[in-house]
Amino acid sequence: MIEVDVTSPSPPYEQIRAQLAELIRCGVLGADTRLPPVRQLAADLGLAAGTVARAYKELEQGGYVTGKRGGGTRVLAQPEPGPAREELIREHARAYLAEVVRLGGTAEEAVAALTELAAER
Repeated sequence: MIEVDVTSPSPPYEQIRAQLAELIRCGVLGADTRLPPVRQLAADLGLAAGTVARAYKELEQGGYVTGKRGGGTRVLAQPEPGPAREELIREHARAYLAEVVRLGGTAEEAVAALTELAAER
């Protein structure tokens, strides 16, 4: 479910935070879903427990989760995922377009590639 790219300029805790926040915003992780314990997720990802703890702390500060000693970290109820989902799709589109441009491509080439892929589905 969660993957950390050690070659990414984004720190591991931020990658974890962003991926979990996305799963929560989209409704994949619903209200009251219990996240894996810090030590378990850290071991699964091959990271220090403090890295995962920081990600969970930032999710808590952002209103995504709540943590209770002995009760684990649970997802808080979020607004309906509709608008958040649409914004998330736009964010991914922006990131995709930025990568295409970085590679020397154009917006038209990006749209053509997506259209071609969509037709294959």
